[in-house]
Amino acid sequence: MRHNKSFNHLGRKKAHRDSLLANMTISLIMHKRIFTTLAKAKALRMYAEPLINRAKEDTMANRRLVFSYLQNKYAITELFNTVAQKIGERQGGYTRILKTGNRLGDNAKTCFIELVDFNETYGNGKKADAPKTRRSRRSGKKADAPAAETPAAEAPAAE
Repeated sequence: MRHNKSFNHLGRKKAHRDSLLANMTISLIMHKRIFTTLAKAKALRMYAEPLINRAKEDTMANRRLVFSYLQNKYAITELFNTVAQKIGERQGGYTRILKTGNRLGDNAKTCFIELVDFNETYGNGKKADAPKTRRSRRSGKKADAPAAETPAAEAPAAE
């Protein structure tokens, strides 16, 4: 029975599941985007995001704690140096899952999982460059009325 089991077991025993998720997290950190099934990507998100969050504060204790999960010094270096610089001000949601359809062989749902700040396609710079305009569903009558009054107010001042 699976009463109150809040995570996907992925059809594996605990040791196999932990190895799978650790290896996928290392690949995600090193390559910034990996292609996998939807179930594994959702499980990976729950595994990787707390580790990525630890990298925001570069202390020896955090490095040792993350190393106890990943066991790869190159991935730890990449995480604490490169990835932590990009995600420093982000409050959470370090990964994005993009569904890509079904696999031909077994019809499994597949997707990309990627680190959000490392994708140039999804406008990290576009949103910041575009001026923010306030949009309202109200009619523009109030906005037009003061605009009509301002030239009348300026005309006596000019005379």
